[in-house]
Amino acid sequence: MQAHDIIAAVDLGSNSFRLQIARIIDDQIYPLDSLKESVRLASGLTHDNQLDPDAQTRALACLKRFNERLRDLPREAVRAVGTNTFRVAQNAQAFIQAAEDALGFPIDIIAGREEARLIYLGVSRGLPISAAKRLVVDIGGGSTEFIIGQGFEPLKMESLYMGCVSFSQRFFPDGKIGKNALQQAELAARAQVQAIASEFAAGAWQEAVGSSGTARALADIMQQNGWSDGGITALGIEKLRALLVKAGEVKALTLPGLQADRIPVLPGGFSIMAGLFAELDIEQMIVTGGALREGVLHDLLGRFHHHDQRDATVTQFMRRYHVDIAQAARVETLALALFDQVAAQLTQDVESARHLLTWAARLHEVGITIAHAGYHKHSAYILGNADMPGFSKIDQARLSRLARTHRGGLVKAAKEQTIEEDSWELIAILRLAVLLCRNRRDPDQNALCYQRDGSALRLIIDPQWLADSPLTETLLEEEIQQWKAVGGSLAVEYRSARQKAG
Repeated sequence: MQAHDIIAAVDLGSNSFRLQIARIIDDQIYPLDSLKESVRLASGLTHDNQLDPDAQTRALACLKRFNERLRDLPREAVRAVGTNTFRVAQNAQAFIQAAEDALGFPIDIIAGREEARLIYLGVSRGLPISAAKRLVVDIGGGSTEFIIGQGFEPLKMESLYMGCVSFSQRFFPDGKIGKNALQQAELAARAQVQAIASEFAAGAWQEAVGSSGTARALADIMQQNGWSDGGITALGIEKLRALLVKAGEVKALTLPGLQADRIPVLPGGFSIMAGLFAELDIEQMIVTGGALREGVLHDLLGRFHHHDQRDATVTQFMRRYHVDIAQAARVETLALALFDQVAAQLTQDVESARHLLTWAARLHEVGITIAHAGYHKHSAYILGNADMPGFSKIDQARLSRLARTHRGGLVKAAKEQTIEEDSWELIAILRLAVLLCRNRRDPDQNALCYQRDGSALRLIIDPQWLADSPLTETLLEEEIQQWKAVGGSLAVEYRSARQKAG
């Protein structure tokens, strides 16, 4: 990926949308500009998890304003990520298209653990280097991420479905802060945290760190009221709890250090923090400015310098699922050779497509460890549902689709899932590469030529090479029929290398 001097991260959180623009100097990130708007996307979720029109309107208006600041940057220099509300909204897919149009850039919906990884990446870069294990907690609008890490490396990651917006709506819908409601909210938070307490409780780490809006708001309140020296303390939580109950409702909250935009979601955020302090035996928590958007910037910088987390994840998956390394390399080499012959005619982003094809070639056989019969279906399930650090949910869906369709019937596969128009080209290339490498020997690339004429595909093979592979000829005839069944056109011509060149 080409490096850029200016990069940007867009964090589309359940409470706030944030834009961070930074300059890269000597591989260091220096902030240039930042924007934040309290969109409260999660408050627009209906009881059946539909994003209501008002929330969509607020979000799109914000994204159009962000677009004004981003429009001069190249596509590769900007990464936008959507978090919990995008994950749970039933109508998210339709909304994302409108959101991408408003922003002017693609939006990646990231899984909870991927969000946790990026948060830790951002937090760890903003803290002094230490050998101590750190617990990082990020209370967002719709989810809370927990990470134990050491240095720059996250060791354990979890994401729980509770956030300051969702808890404020659930337990304090009318803005009233009764003692009973506060107690119920804290107990609900403790019940969720209890599921991960054995791995994340005190003793598994030496320092607790809070990031993002809720942690910073609570730290500001405690510091300005003299309850702490800048962090969050168990004593400060007790004192704030008493003041919340005394105020009785959010409208009456006039605490020193409390910003106006934080007031509506303070009860929910406080309840979660109080619950996890109690359940994880936390006495004190420092607060840092680094969070998701800083993690996205560092992750983006890593891609420029060929330290792409996605490549590392693919390598880990190949080891975990005992992939035949030689066969994966064989399929990858041939697939990329075919791809390069038609790359100039593609309508999609060539570099992104090439990356996707590379990863799919390396991972298409991960399902064999489950069962050889129908292994492509097992591969598709693993790639679509496993935690894959660095990959967005859309990336995983595309990988899963390629794995599902690299062999077997195309008609059935097309019925099982929606296949975008620009995916068919990569499907064709991967299928041909797997087919031509089925004997698990290196094919003679000089004997092959791949062409595209509009939507019609043509594979030219030197008959001299094919003479030693009668099974391949039969499989190619079957492949022609597969494409015909889905309205496609694949032609296979048998000509010598000299004729092919002419």
